[in-house]
Parts: sequence; structure tokens; C-alpha cells
Amino acid sequence: MNVDEIARFLARYPPFTSLSRDELEDVASVAAIRPYEDGQDALVEDGRLATHFFVVRSGAMELVHVDEVIDILEPGEAFGHPSLLTGMAPAFTVRAHGDAVCYAIPKERALRLLGNPAGTTFVARTLRDRLVRTGHTVHALPEVRTLRVASLLNRPPVFLDAEATIREAVQAMRARASPAVLIRTRAGLGIVTDADLRDKVLGEEVSLDRPVDSVMTTPVVTIDSDRLAVESAIEMLQAGIQHLPVLALSGEILGVLSAADLMNLENLSPFALRRSIASASDEEGLVDAASHLPRVFVALLDAGLPATDVGRVLSLQSDSVTERLIDLTIERRGPPPVQWAWLALGSVARRELTLASDQDNALAYEDSQDRSEVDSYFKQFAEDVTSGLARCGFGADKAEVLARNHEWRMSRSEWLAVFASCLETPDRSHLVRAAVSFDFRHVTGGLDIVPPLVASIRRAPEHPDFLGRVARTATDIRPPLGFRRRLMGEFDVKKGGVVPLVNLARFHALSHGVTISPTLDRLIAVEELGALGTDTARGLREAFAILCKVRLEHHAAQIEAGRAPDNLIDPLELPPLARIDVQEALRAIIVAQKMLGHFMRPGM
Repeated sequence: MNVDEIARFLARYPPFTSLSRDELEDVASVAAIRPYEDGQDALVEDGRLATHFFVVRSGAMELVHVDEVIDILEPGEAFGHPSLLTGMAPAFTVRAHGDAVCYAIPKERALRLLGNPAGTTFVARTLRDRLVRTGHTVHALPEVRTLRVASLLNRPPVFLDAEATIREAVQAMRARASPAVLIRTRAGLGIVTDADLRDKVLGEEVSLDRPVDSVMTTPVVTIDSDRLAVESAIEMLQAGIQHLPVLALSGEILGVLSAADLMNLENLSPFALRRSIASASDEEGLVDAASHLPRVFVALLDAGLPATDVGRVLSLQSDSVTERLIDLTIERRGPPPVQWAWLALGSVARRELTLASDQDNALAYEDSQDRSEVDSYFKQFAEDVTSGLARCGFGADKAEVLARNHEWRMSRSEWLAVFASCLETPDRSHLVRAAVSFDFRHVTGGLDIVPPLVASIRRAPEHPDFLGRVARTATDIRPPLGFRRRLMGEFDVKKGGVVPLVNLARFHALSHGVTISPTLDRLIAVEELGALGTDTARGLREAFAILCKVRLEHHAAQIEAGRAPDNLIDPLELPPLARIDVQEALRAIIVAQKMLGHFMRPGM
């Protein structure tokens, strides 16, 4: 084993980047090389505790939860640290995705590494990322729509008084096999979950004899027992939690629903579709699997799933197709020469995908002295993936916002320069690029490109000229209301409604340093910051829900009629109430546009 080679490799990735040369060599000297064959497990969910901190050296490893792939770890990414830090069984199975090699760092040395500032930052970021990815996977389970929340409860709630100790909470959870305990206090209800015990107690070495209310979360988010299970998944995701107390009509707590309860449901068709996509042996099999997506889409709408949630499900399936195409491309062309990241842009990034949406994507790769050779590889790589996406029903973007286009395939430093230029010199070309690329989301790949790009977007409030021009894009497209603010003929619901609303949300988000992409989340965030009035924000959110519903129902009708979905809607074909709703939605957009006049300078 070459200690220098291991040290040089580790030095390129967090949490090792801040270590001195001596510290790197110390870590490298104790690292063991662990090869894994395709499908071999390195860690098993709820199995033996991790004894090492693992770093992927070559190949890839899958994070698997309840037989579902949550993430793919590329070279430089790590696993095993949650189990090491908590002393609890792994929350994921980690399995070789093809042949792979990992470095295994013993527990004692790993804990010293993870205890320094860079290590704790790394732990917090990776745990958050994996929780979010797991949460988004819940959106692949919409067949729980047929079940009510109460039917999923399998254990009574566990209560403790605020005077109880953390030790008593642990004992109660263990005795009742419960993932959470509810705490009665004079101020109301609190909750302590198994995650709280890992993060707030073990992670911070808090004494088990302290009062349990010192680590509880309050106020507690609850859900009514007659709500649909899919709504509980959305509540969890939006609140950033994984446990929901369920209330009877009387207000009595019937039990606590966990994300695991939802993810253990079997035989859910979007789940099955995602599995068939992930297991496709070649591109032909992948095309065949993806061909079932329109049927699933129609079924979701027929079942009453909100249109905004259908968009999230479609985006998840798009991610699955993309990841499988990348796997097949790497099998065919060999491993990438440097670290890389595949980025979704536009509606896919915002998780607002429809079956009439274009594919918008980009690729970033690590800077290298062999730039020409590296880019040549990724050019072919991106061509394979984008053409495969088109074959699977995700249409190529007419504006060529595709990773196969050099303008959307660049090195890390080039991407950072482009984002900076969009803010500093907001001419027309940079403004167009910002409108697309500032709505981005990391899909897969090990390059750590997201934090610096997000940091760049967060600086938008420092650039008033840029914001003024973004405000102009939010008002350039006027909703198609004619005499007495009524729809007068066929209109494009995307161009005349969804796009100006999305642009409004983007402007308000950028002007206040909000870096999330989904439209509804942006509107909620700026309202909470006091940057947008409650009535305006609520009106735009309702308008977005209305327009998405009408748009997707139009798509479903076209699919059932054997036609390709488009965005052209005849108001006379809408039910009277739906037509009134659409007109009110467009009026809300016009009102919000008029409020932006003071942001726009003459001549812009």
C-alpha cells in the first residue's frame, strides 16, 4: 500500500482537505484497501455497527434503504460515519455498484478526524443531504394516496412528562419499539425521536440524566387521522421531519407515523417503475421502462394527487432515468477521468416537471491540466445521456440547454466564473443564462460544486443592476387577459401563466438571498422574510396550484386521446369554475407584476 498515493487522493476531498501533510500521512498509514465485487455489501441496514470510516477510491457504492437506491456514492465520497458516531446500526445498506474499491479508516482514527471543525461540517452536510434524498424518495410512493394516515399506525403513542430523564426516554422507546416519545409540558407537546438521541445526545455527549425536555423539539407538527398518507409524506418533507403524531377527530393522539412506515409500503406503481428503470440492463430496456411513465402520470391525477406533487414524482423518475443512463454510459466508455456532477436545470431542478417539459441539464467537472482530453470524454458522455433522455420521452431542449453543448458543460472554475459574470455583467446573454442556471439541482456525481454555486447566487442582492433586469424578465410576459380581464381565446398556459409566475418567484427569491429553487418554496420563504405581502404570496401560490392543475389535466386528456401533450388550452373547453379560477390566477400574476415597477430602471 502506497501511503503517499492514499494521502494525495484523500487530500482532494472533505473532510480531509484541511489536514496538514503529517495528518494526512497519519490517516493514510492506517487506511486499509477494501475491494468489493458488484452487488457486495459493505454495510447492511440495521445490521452490524460500522467499525471503519469508508472513502470510495474507485467505482461506485449505492446507498440503499428498504430495497430502494437513495444515492450513488462516487470516488471521494464517504460512508459509515453515522454509525460510527452514534453507535447505532447503519441506516442504509451500502452496496457495490459494479466493482469498487474503498479505503477503510479505523474507528479510533476516524472519530478524531470527524471531531475537528471540518469533520463536523462534513458530517452535518452529508447527513442533511442523505435525509433530503430519502425524503424526496417518498414522492415515489403516491399509491399510499388510497390509504388514510390512521391505517398506517402500528403502535400506540409513548408519553413522558417533562421531568423524565433522557435515560428514561431511551428506555421507553426501546421497551415499546417506538421511534419517538411525546413529552407533555405546561407549554404544550414536545417530541424526542431516535434521530434526536443520535444527534443531540450521543453526537454532543449530553448526559443521559438531563431532563428529556432539554432535547425535545417543540412545537410539534401533527396531522389529522383522515388525511391521505401521501399528504403526510409531503408534510414531513416540507417540515424537514420524519415523524408525525396523528390526531383523532377528538384531538386525541393515536400514534406517531414515521417516514419508515411510509417507505415500507410495497407494490406501489411509481416505486415499481423506478425499480424497473434502475434495473434496466441496457438502453432499450430503459426506453421500454420509461414508456410506462405517461400511464403512471394519468393514474396519479385520476387518484387526486395534487398537480404540484405529480411534478415532483415525474422529476424523481427523470432523475432515475438520468442516473441509469449515466451508469450505462460509464460501462460503455469507461470511468470518468476526473470528478464530475450532473446538474438538472429549469423545471426539472425545481421539481416541476411535466410530460411536455424540455430536458434542461448541465455538467461540471473538476479542473485538470488535461482539459482538452477531459472535456472530450465528457462531451461524448453528455451526448449519450441527453440522447438517451430524449429516447425515454424527455424531449431535447429547443434552445440546446443541454450538457452536450459546450456552453452547459464546463469545468468547476468556469462555472464559478459564469455565475459571477451573470451577476456582474447582466447583459441579455447572461440574463438568459441566469434564468436557467440559477434554478439548478445536483442529480448525481461526486464533484462538490453545489456550495460555491449557491454562495454565488446568495450574493445577488449585492447587484442591483442584475436584479433590475431580472425584475424586467418577471414583467415582460403579460398574462393573456383581454376585455374585462377575461380569457378571449386559446392560450399557452405555460408561456402565459406558469413562466411569468415562476419568474416572479425567482426575482423575489434572488433579491432576498433565497437560494432554493421550487416556486412554492420560494414564495413561502420570501413571505416568511417579510419581503412579500401575505395576500400577494398566498395569491401567487394559489395561482400556481391552479395553473399546474389545469395544465396537467390538459396533458392527461391528450395522453388518453393518444396525442402528444402540449400547453395550448381553449378556455371554452374548461368547466366554468375552472375557467374562473384560471382568470383569477392570471389576475393575481398581473397584480404582482405591477408591484415590481420600482425595481426597473428606464431603458432596461
